[in-house]
Amino acid sequence: MGNLVGSVKHIHTAPKTGGGPKSRDSVEAVAGRGLKGDRYFKGDGIYNEREELEPSDITLIEAEALDAAAEDYNVDFEPGAHRRNITTRGVPLNHLVGERFQVGEAVLEGTGLCEPCGYMESLADQPNAAEALTHRGGLDAWIIESGEISVGDDVIW
Repeated sequence: MGNLVGSVKHIHTAPKTGGGPKSRDSVEAVAGRGLKGDRYFKGDGIYNEREELEPSDITLIEAEALDAAAEDYNVDFEPGAHRRNITTRGVPLNHLVGERFQVGEAVLEGTGLCEPCGYMESLADQPNAAEALTHRGGLDAWIIESGEISVGDDVIW
């Protein structure tokens, strides 16, 4: 982790598969489990249900990617409709695959790009949502060290 700093703009959890995202001011990130109150923390997410899918503890997306989706594809996501837990600003998430970085009090490790899928598109109710976020759909990550994450926290990598 270095001296480059971005920020947490939004936090969302969904209590069950397909359930609507809930905006949060802060959340407890638990190493090896996920975010308290989220479907994946309880093992109830679609990635837990299907063997061919690899679940992650937490997902992140760049606010800049959402801005570009709106500008380039006229896809305007309702808050949290992108199904990612943390929305950042000023953080090049694609570059953090295989890297450790700090979000609030928690330490994460990027495991892979979180490419959009038709399931997310159907829940977001936005035609072209998956195409709009191709290669900028965010980052899957493991929680390495537990800690609280709050809106406004620094993201340091």
